[in-house]
Amino acid sequence: MLLIDVLQCKKSASVPFWFMRQAGRYLPEYKAVRKNFPDFLSFCYTPEAACEVTLQPISRFDMSAAIIFSDILVIPDALGVDVTFVENIGPVLTSIANKAAIERIGMGQHFSEKLSPVYKAISLTRSALAKDKALIGFCGSGWTLACYMLQGKSSRDFSEARVFALKEPELFKKLMALLENAITDHACAQIEAGANAIQLFDSWSGVLSEVEFEHYVVQPTKRIVAGIKNKHSSIPVIGFPRMCGAKLEYYAKETGVDAVSFDGSVSLAYAKKEVQPHVLLQGNLDSQILAEDKELALAQTGKILDRFAGTPFIFNLAHGILPHTPIANVQAVSDMIKNHA
Repeated sequence: MLLIDVLQCKKSASVPFWFMRQAGRYLPEYKAVRKNFPDFLSFCYTPEAACEVTLQPISRFDMSAAIIFSDILVIPDALGVDVTFVENIGPVLTSIANKAAIERIGMGQHFSEKLSPVYKAISLTRSALAKDKALIGFCGSGWTLACYMLQGKSSRDFSEARVFALKEPELFKKLMALLENAITDHACAQIEAGANAIQLFDSWSGVLSEVEFEHYVVQPTKRIVAGIKNKHSSIPVIGFPRMCGAKLEYYAKETGVDAVSFDGSVSLAYAKKEVQPHVLLQGNLDSQILAEDKELALAQTGKILDRFAGTPFIFNLAHGILPHTPIANVQAVSDMIKNHA
């Protein structure tokens, strides 16, 4: 598998690539499947449908890897937090920002049972996927899951979650410990079902100060990675502390991940000079550019490929594909990557 070979720093004549949210609303075949489900989570928890949409972008664009169709919030859902997805609003959760609520949630047999459809979807997908294509499993990381669970919805700065962590340090520590165990278990179960690599999404790490980043992102991620590696030492782990900027170098050095996905909060020059000496890099075409301007997307793709030529590297986006992205733009970028020498 090209992606796994490169994650293991083996030399390759070509650049592996996949795109975050590559299975999504920009594809008509995805929308045809999605309309059969009354809500998003029931879609995620139907293994045959999840498998089908996971494979759709591979059939169209011949990416190096598929990423299982699921969501980071299946972990809170399996822990007993009410999770719904509201059209034009996003995820809405019952906030657990008090002692009684935190003490009510927990792991047990119901946790693995709730998530068993995800593992079945992975098994189905791995069986259907070509042997040279990698299958990526994923989890939300601790801070990001805590943000949604404490705030109850998305936010630009998650100030309520940050205040809770500062004012209720023992309760927050208890919540994070629970999440670390849940994330580790979910990641390992995905590997055992057939995932060849795991990506950890810390989507809201960019709202944190340096001190908070150390305690809420770096140290929890280090423990999660160690837990995964303790059971599955050969499985690569990719970390994505989105919008963390110059804190990315410290994350790369300290967490134990095999690769980091980087976004537009750092320059290509910074990523190559300061981060690449520590871990393999994955990134970082701007999703908005991909959606709006094919020629500019191709120019930026060429710039990224040239910058990291001759070194192990995975091409990806800075964040997920936007729903209005033209298929022709994705096809053009995919072709450029596959033809790059």
